[in-house]
Amino acid sequence: MSNEPHPTDEPAADATATSTSETPTAETVSAPTPRRWWTTMDRTQLGLRGAAAVLLGASMAASVFLFFENQNSKDLLAAQQQAREAACRYGPVLADYDSKNLDTYFKAVLDGATGDWKKQFDSTSAELREVLTQGEVTSKVTDTQCAIRTGDENAAEAIVVIGQTISSLGTEHKPEPGQLSMVLRLHNDDGRWLVEKVNSPLTTAPAQ
Repeated sequence: MSNEPHPTDEPAADATATSTSETPTAETVSAPTPRRWWTTMDRTQLGLRGAAAVLLGASMAASVFLFFENQNSKDLLAAQQQAREAACRYGPVLADYDSKNLDTYFKAVLDGATGDWKKQFDSTSAELREVLTQGEVTSKVTDTQCAIRTGDENAAEAIVVIGQTISSLGTEHKPEPGQLSMVLRLHNDDGRWLVEKVNSPLTTAPAQ
């Protein structure tokens, strides 16, 4: 009897091997790894998410810009309003005086002044005192109108129109209507608006 393998033994072994290699096992069937899961996501969904992120970022940037722009506008308007109010207060100070009580007048004018205007007024106050005293001039404010022409948070120009009545020796101490128009240049000095320039004569010349 021959010990050589039977020819039919090899196909049987091959069939067994083939069957074993093609049969899924617990090792070959497993959940997708994170990398595989990422690569299998819908590309359109990723595109939409990316576009949404870009739009959201642009929207946030625009919102921040508009916030600061709006804040700057509010600060500018607030500064202009403060300058206007200061001009409206200072205009009547310049036009309200009595030759019998000029010390109070000079003090009030200098208190709201700064820079060149303060120096100018202070240097001419003695001469002005003499003119007003000799003419026995009295001025009273009847109306004030003011507006900001230009301005930012540090400096501003205001137009002020003062309605007044003036009496003197020349009018026999009878009040006569008058008007004083001026442009005030104001400077923001640590939150307080002071006048640094006046481009109009301080007083209307009293009648003689």
